[in-house]
Amino acid sequence: MKYNFGLDIEELEKRTSKDYLVTKKMLDVDAPEFESLKDGDKKALSYLVKAARIIEKINMQLDSHHNLPFKEFLEEEVKKGNKKAELTKILFDAQKGIFALDCESNLVKLASNLELKKGRGFYPDDLTKEEFHKILINMIKNGEIEEVSAILNQRSVVERDNQKLKAIDFVDKFADDFKKAAELLLRASCVSTCIPFNEYLRLQSQAFLVADPMLDAYADKKWATLQDTPLEFTITRENYTDEMTETVYENEELNNLLKENNIEVVSKDYLGARVGIVNKEGTDYILKVKDFLPVMAENMPYNDQYKQVIGGDSKVSQTMVDVDLVEVAGDVGAFRAGITLAENLPNNDKLSLTIGGGRRNVYHRQIRFITSEDAKKKLQERLDAILDKDLHKYYDDKMDHPFTIGHENGHSLGPKSGCDALGKYKSIIEENKADMVSLSMLDILTDRGLYTEEEKEKIIVTYAADNMLKSKPELSQAHRVRSVMQNYYFIKEGAINISNYGVLTVKIDKMVETARKMLSEIIKVQMSQDFAKGEKYVLDNFIWTKEMEIMGQKLKKVSKRLNGTTEHKLADKLFEEDI
Repeated sequence: MKYNFGLDIEELEKRTSKDYLVTKKMLDVDAPEFESLKDGDKKALSYLVKAARIIEKINMQLDSHHNLPFKEFLEEEVKKGNKKAELTKILFDAQKGIFALDCESNLVKLASNLELKKGRGFYPDDLTKEEFHKILINMIKNGEIEEVSAILNQRSVVERDNQKLKAIDFVDKFADDFKKAAELLLRASCVSTCIPFNEYLRLQSQAFLVADPMLDAYADKKWATLQDTPLEFTITRENYTDEMTETVYENEELNNLLKENNIEVVSKDYLGARVGIVNKEGTDYILKVKDFLPVMAENMPYNDQYKQVIGGDSKVSQTMVDVDLVEVAGDVGAFRAGITLAENLPNNDKLSLTIGGGRRNVYHRQIRFITSEDAKKKLQERLDAILDKDLHKYYDDKMDHPFTIGHENGHSLGPKSGCDALGKYKSIIEENKADMVSLSMLDILTDRGLYTEEEKEKIIVTYAADNMLKSKPELSQAHRVRSVMQNYYFIKEGAINISNYGVLTVKIDKMVETARKMLSEIIKVQMSQDFAKGEKYVLDNFIWTKEMEIMGQKLKKVSKRLNGTTEHKLADKLFEEDI
């Protein structure tokens, strides 16, 4: 297929300039964190980086049927000296695909003759929502329950089968690549110095070779126990971006048939891979909160009406590490409007949680740091533009980290199951919940001595200022939609105010109680397992006000950034090593 460039040369030059495309730098070739490792762990990192890049190749195919052919097209054009191809390749590598929304919620389409499809690379390119529903209804009525269950499973690619559809497990679909990745993990397990980490690598290697979700469950269960390891390697599987599977809840006839036949619906997983070096000092700080998790669980709204991952006892099946990043590949490394600061995995839909497995929080040091003087200057300009001058003393960019810790732990609290019925609103509501857990627990954690009163106030104001957006997001952007919902809700409750001039004021003493109120509402929606209630809750609060628009315009003047990219010099060096 012939591809046409989606952006003209002027737009490409703009979007790839340093003001519009920010760079997050992973560990450099001379990083002391790497130099301090034992030789076996250094060698293991080389294998793990290679495995991560294979996962990225697989994920590109899940993201779009056209990503790999388009990538080959760009590489050939670059060899010919095509400037457009060279600049387009920079954006393609940054967003790891042809399609992405930038931080102003504009669709970046790098090939003009392609359209973004709901089914991404998981479903046939020509499959419409209406045809999808019709085929599933016919298959269920024909008694093909197992086949439909496999189609609506999180780890399958769906293809046409005459007038029907058929599901192929990821491991079978990409067998050759998974086999290569499995071999690399085995080789890493032979040289790494940490026995528990090596046991995990071997389990994950087995899961790459056989299409059996239980093997992934065993690997996830082991991974979630890892605490004192020098290295970090994660296979991330998250389903926030599949817009096709979730549409089944919108069809009343299909939804009823699914319920009648006990067919579980789970959105498709995108795959990512994280490679890093565990930072002991940063991990020790994060672990301080672990002792407070049972208290947080006990203080969740309606906690006697559902089961949550973390119970109100002293035993917490959750590990936590702060990681210096070497490589973020595939889904976890795709810079689309933003890039994740941390992850709490496995998610509630994963099998490991049903066999006694816990969860693990991994925090990304290189993503959260603001180090350059230019970045600090731009941050101050942002505050001068949007935050009441009297509140500047409460803003501290380092307070994003404890808020993020609260957010990630918030994913382990609240209803453990049943939220998939909320369909395309599930992720928005879950991310909203995690934020409100972080805020609503601040008084409790301050009383218990985790934070000082001053730190609590700084967390609140920093959160509020950082929650302001440049433009109204699309519903597919769960993390950004929840920000609009929170801002609208907090304005309505009188906890924050945005003036007609786009200046934010925060009533610090009202923030925690307002967060608690919103959290209670969110939990009730999750407990309902009702798509209509989830939809109503999101749409009632997803209101972009004229004051938000004024602030958004001010933010656009202060910051030209449209997207970002990652730089991974150490990973590039390790990838090239002949081992």
